Amino acid sequence: MIGMPGTLDTGAGFSKYFEMLPVLSREEREQTFRLRHQVYCEDLGWEARRSDALETDEYDAHSLHCLARSRQSGNFAGCVRLVLGHADDVNRGLPFELTCADTLDRELMDRLADSRPGIAEVSRLAIVRDYRRRRGEEDSPGTLLDSSFGTAEQPRFPYLLVGLYMAVFVIAERHQLDTLFLLVEPRLSRHLNHLGIDNRQVGRAAEHRGLRVPAMIDVAQVIANLNPRLRGIFDVVAGEIAAGYRAAAASAAGSPDACR
Repeated sequence: MIGMPGTLDTGAGFSKYFEMLPVLSREEREQTFRLRHQVYCEDLGWEARRSDALETDEYDAHSLHCLARSRQSGNFAGCVRLVLGHADDVNRGLPFELTCADTLDRELMDRLADSRPGIAEVSRLAIVRDYRRRRGEEDSPGTLLDSSFGTAEQPRFPYLLVGLYMAVFVIAERHQLDTLFLLVEPRLSRHLNHLGIDNRQVGRAAEHRGLRVPAMIDVAQVIANLNPRLRGIFDVVAGEIAAGYRAAAASAAGSPDACR
């Protein structure tokens, strides 16, 4: 089971190394797509390379995006998105529903048919190569390993990956999303549970760049039960994302278009 150093101030640690930004401008969206291209197309070869070096798909227009930036270099280090359910078309599935069409718990999904406005899928989480240097991380866009927290003698903390997941919950809460789905490696599902991000499997494993399991997360439950180590990062990320939204609103209010 994953253990976390008891004396680590994770909020301060995260603030030292990274900051989290909601993606609210065209430039930020392009930075997100460029980072995804670097990870999914160039590093992993999971998607075809694009001439414009931007990795996009049909779900991006109906998604909420977030970027992590290194405070030391100023470069973007990771990203994640929430693909939103379609309130006006309950038959239009999220990406994992297509991948797991033959393995999903259909009874569960049918019960959620009237809750589409409150669901989303965690998708396209990506961490740049410089932060995936440990053995076992090279062939994944972002995962947790047994070694991610180091040892009692040499503790470490996966600030970037945990920060991206905390951003997911901050944005989900802000947009009144109740339920999140994700399609993950079985070991990541287990490690998230050990970390305190409770998720439960909602279908059998399916083949998607290796075996992946569909899992479901109750947003309010996870936030209410965050352990202190995760709460420290959650609070920092919540403040940064709120500041990002305020800055975007202020910029829009001062633009010529906002005065028309």
